[in-house]
Amino acid sequence: MAIARIVIVGAGPAGIRCAETLVAAGFKPTLIDENRRDGGQIYRRQPEGFTRNYATLYGSEAHKAQDLHESFDHLRERIDYRPDTLVWNLTPGQLCCVSQGRHSTLDYDALLLCTGATDRLMPIEGWQLAGTYSLGGAQIALKSQAVSIGRSVVFMGSGPLLYLVASQYVKAGATVAAVLDTSPLHKRIGALPKLLARPGVLLTGMKLLAQLYRAKIPVHLGVEPLQVLGDAASGVSGVRIRTGKGETLSLDCDAVALGYHLRPETQLADLAGCRMAFDQASGQWWLAVDDAGRTSVSGVYAAGDGAKIRGADAAEHAGRLVAMALLEDLNQPVNAGLREQQRQALVVMDQFRLGLAQAFPWPAQQAAALPDAAIVCRCEMISAGELRRTVSEKGACEVNRAKAFSRVGMGRCQGRYCSQAGAEVIAAAAGVSVQQVGRQRGQAPVKPLSMFTEEVSP
Repeated sequence: MAIARIVIVGAGPAGIRCAETLVAAGFKPTLIDENRRDGGQIYRRQPEGFTRNYATLYGSEAHKAQDLHESFDHLRERIDYRPDTLVWNLTPGQLCCVSQGRHSTLDYDALLLCTGATDRLMPIEGWQLAGTYSLGGAQIALKSQAVSIGRSVVFMGSGPLLYLVASQYVKAGATVAAVLDTSPLHKRIGALPKLLARPGVLLTGMKLLAQLYRAKIPVHLGVEPLQVLGDAASGVSGVRIRTGKGETLSLDCDAVALGYHLRPETQLADLAGCRMAFDQASGQWWLAVDDAGRTSVSGVYAAGDGAKIRGADAAEHAGRLVAMALLEDLNQPVNAGLREQQRQALVVMDQFRLGLAQAFPWPAQQAAALPDAAIVCRCEMISAGELRRTVSEKGACEVNRAKAFSRVGMGRCQGRYCSQAGAEVIAAAAGVSVQQVGRQRGQAPVKPLSMFTEEVSP
């Protein structure tokens, strides 16, 4: 039997642990990563030459980041590592890649998608103004460029990432004007039984909140975002919210970081023809996998937040588990005890995930409340009113049909920023569930490509 051509896409927690397990079994996988350095988003390495220490860069997650980076360093010479490489399309058995403008193809027998996640965003009036970023974008600026996104930053949204990035900014010496959370306190109290599945992580979250209070950062819970203030010429100048007590409050700032948990990067799995499933707890479409990471397509596997949003710790367990699933399918020996250990860890983490979804719910109601003038799709500047008219005048109650009529989701981000919120706007206008509205289908290229032409001699 020929040696299997194994390709892993993504060098974050899931991809690195997956590669580590396969190397230990005697394989040399190809590891493709869009980033220039390993670590994924949460443990993204700073550029060569930067000297900030782990505690400064990663805060409470410093020891985990360092452990993952050291694991990768030990793997580097035993894998075919291809950084700064985007997989922009695939066909059965072959990937289409681009690196620094050079296009290539790569054949595979087994494909392990560890593509991670990106920000899940809900629009707010004025969010198209310069100075409005996603939480992930704000984190990348800090880690990769050692800069703050503004002189005075408001963090707004909900979920653990909101507090993690805000505390990282405080630790780095940036000015945080406020942390504004749409989730009310009673939601967290109600979710405590599930959150106690991981008491250590719960304690870490409480410590992050305590750090913000100690730094005298204003923290408001149960807020309703109303508007990002400013103008097209000068960008962001502040935010306006309604507090949990019903009072309207305006805060000055020159940058806003928005985010509501994460959404999985499923575009490549979609192109491979993998089945998707709707997750009721989070209200979004995820990749359908078995408990070991097998998709509905033979030879295609998935792990980490690209398959199911459970966080970085779970991604490491899932990366090991999906590698063992592949080894089983290749009739290779697997440590049954280690496999069961990974599975049991993920059961606990899935319980915690449900607690997070309950404590920090996706604010679907904000989509229905958006003013008609509010922009939903920032790439194509499509407003909520335009999207609602596709429902009332065109009868477009399905997201891809609405996309065809309105161009929502057709821009550079390929719907990453707007598709889920757009589906919520459509659902509210049509009076149907967001599950009935469906999901935006993936298509190549999954991200914008640089195109070069070469002169051909006559």
